[in-house]
Amino acid sequence: MIIWVFPIIAQANKVEILQNLETNQNDVITATLKSSSRLFKDKEDLTSVILIIPSGSTVNVLASDSIYLHVNYMEDEGFIYRRDAVIDKNPIIKTQPVQSRQPEPETQPAQEQNVSRYAYLENKYGSSMAARLNDGKIWKGMNSEMVKDSWGKADKINRTINGNIIKEEWIFSTTWLYFENNTLLEWGPVKK
Repeated sequence: MIIWVFPIIAQANKVEILQNLETNQNDVITATLKSSSRLFKDKEDLTSVILIIPSGSTVNVLASDSIYLHVNYMEDEGFIYRRDAVIDKNPIIKTQPVQSRQPEPETQPAQEQNVSRYAYLENKYGSSMAARLNDGKIWKGMNSEMVKDSWGKADKINRTINGNIIKEEWIFSTTWLYFENNTLLEWGPVKK
């Protein structure tokens, strides 16, 4: 007779941590990605990819359901598949900032000095193209740099060179993209 106690206890601990997320406002629940994952702007629209979060990255968990984690990664907030991440065991305790009597210098923090993703895309491609790329859209005729700006770096790239023709197949976790001479021609689901 085999008793599966450890997975049940581990699952109960994860559920307990996520349930306590709302009650303990000073705790920050984090998760570590066990594989790279797309960060979706809207979990109902799987083409709304903001960026690809690399494997091993840590995200702040804001909320959870049975399929998705609502997370914050760097400056971006969105949804990742729950299966791609492991909830960290110990929450990080937020400390309240100490009030200083001296006025702060009027310089912007380093994070605010960085140009936002949309501003970067708008400067590079123009407003309408930046909006599409920022929403994680892809279309036929894009070049590889535009796809990287929309979806991030592929998990794997297969390249074939035959004369003057360069063919590339980019593999993401659930989608493949086919490029010929740096132009996106087609895509489809990864067959497992």
